[in-house]
Amino acid sequence: MSEDHGALVGSRTVHDGRVVHLSIDTVRFPDGSLGELELVRHRGAAAVLPIFGEPADADPDVLLLRQYRYAAGGEIYEIPAGIVEEGESWEECARRELAEEAGLTAATLLPLTTIHTTPGFTNERIRLFAALGLGEGRARLDRDEFLQPIRMGLARALELARSGELTDAKSLVALLHYSRFQGG
Repeated sequence: MSEDHGALVGSRTVHDGRVVHLSIDTVRFPDGSLGELELVRHRGAAAVLPIFGEPADADPDVLLLRQYRYAAGGEIYEIPAGIVEEGESWEECARRELAEEAGLTAATLLPLTTIHTTPGFTNERIRLFAALGLGEGRARLDRDEFLQPIRMGLARALELARSGELTDAKSLVALLHYSRFQGG
């Protein structure tokens, strides 16, 4: 098998929406064969885990959102997140979403990692951050956002992850990454 990771041969648009762009792409696979793949193109997003207190604290408080998500079948726990706007940096997006959804500002945004959400059918990547040095801001929810901010200890949030109550991938990765590699 060659080192080539495949190449786009052609693309046919199926849907061009507000959030996603769906196409059927003809691709040349690494072995030289051709095939068709459905691809959901997405601008990408930033997500931020708000941390109250100091990074060295044994069990700092974090903020999760209990948010209604139609696709998930109801309410789920998440961290603030949103799609990057045209001309906006990932950090600006994270700060905007932190303010809009949680009503918070951050003195420092600590980059955690970048994740591919579902690489089998979408190019979406989410940049994950931890927000430190939190201050009061003003929440401004979108018309289709229904959420409740919930402050809890990091240990409690990790218990929600362990028990399966917290199922959102970006939030799981942010919590686990922070607790394993950044937190005290």
